[in-house]
Amino acid sequence: MERPVRSLREAREIREVLGAIQTELAEVERFFERELGAALPMVREVAGWILGGGGKRIRPALVLLISRMLDYEGERAVRYAAVVELIHTATLIHDDIIDESELRRGRPTANRRWGNQPAVLVGDWLYTRTMDLCLELGDVEVMRLLTGATLKMIEGEILADQVRGRIDLDEGTYMEITRRKTAELFAAACALPALFQPSTLHLTGQLATFGRSLGLCFQLIDDVLDYTASEEQLGKPALADLREGRVTLPLILLLPRLDGRRREAIARVAEEGEFGPISAGELLELVRTSGVLDEVRRRAAGFARRAVAQLEEFGGRPEAAALARAADLLLERRS
Repeated sequence: MERPVRSLREAREIREVLGAIQTELAEVERFFERELGAALPMVREVAGWILGGGGKRIRPALVLLISRMLDYEGERAVRYAAVVELIHTATLIHDDIIDESELRRGRPTANRRWGNQPAVLVGDWLYTRTMDLCLELGDVEVMRLLTGATLKMIEGEILADQVRGRIDLDEGTYMEITRRKTAELFAAACALPALFQPSTLHLTGQLATFGRSLGLCFQLIDDVLDYTASEEQLGKPALADLREGRVTLPLILLLPRLDGRRREAIARVAEEGEFGPISAGELLELVRTSGVLDEVRRRAAGFARRAVAQLEEFGGRPEAAALARAADLLLERRS
């Protein structure tokens, strides 16, 4: 499936990191085409729209790179790289419905284009089909890992919904939500290849730690970008998180430094989804000049370092170097 390139520099750096697995990534795209080609037209249309919308394919790339690093050469690498992305796609569809989002990656969301009911059903179909793909090869342990990650993502969404619109959200609760909603699928993607061979089963926990740390880094940089990137770079309106009632780490760190009037004004935005007593420009200025974005970046860098530390025993492998560079790229990304 054709996906838009975000920038020439980003495209070049991604090509360098993914150079060793270009053939397998192309096979993942063909896997999507075969799966959707055999599906109902509505599934094909909606899922194809999301899969073709410019995703970076980070999670499939992690499955493929780690499979190579562990010297696995069987069919499971491509299959489960695709499965992880299909789970991620289902999550995006459902998240957009819950958040009533209208744009993703600069294009209308599935719920805006087709309505909530078709979008919900296609998301359900994707979740169910991924489990079926595990059972086709009898991979019960793989399915256990993926269903566990999916349950944690759903729990994260439940927790996030319970604190939607609340500016009294504390950092610990926010990080727990982030771990469940985002980092656990990264952890599963990175741990999966260790299950493909008996000789690498002992690496499952270590690789899960790598992925979980990478996922936390990814989300914290995402939080920063909501305050620094343009609408074109984000593919959605600036401050979309706050407008949708999602209070993220930069704001959690900023709020104790503000007077009561400003906190109350921000609370109204989080609750009502519209700027009033405080403008979007004023809030952006407060966040950008307060130093909280640098604090969030430092936390993200700490998670990136923890991720890379899990790769030390693979130091001589080119795939390990590519994975370490991927951590750097997550820290440096602008979209």
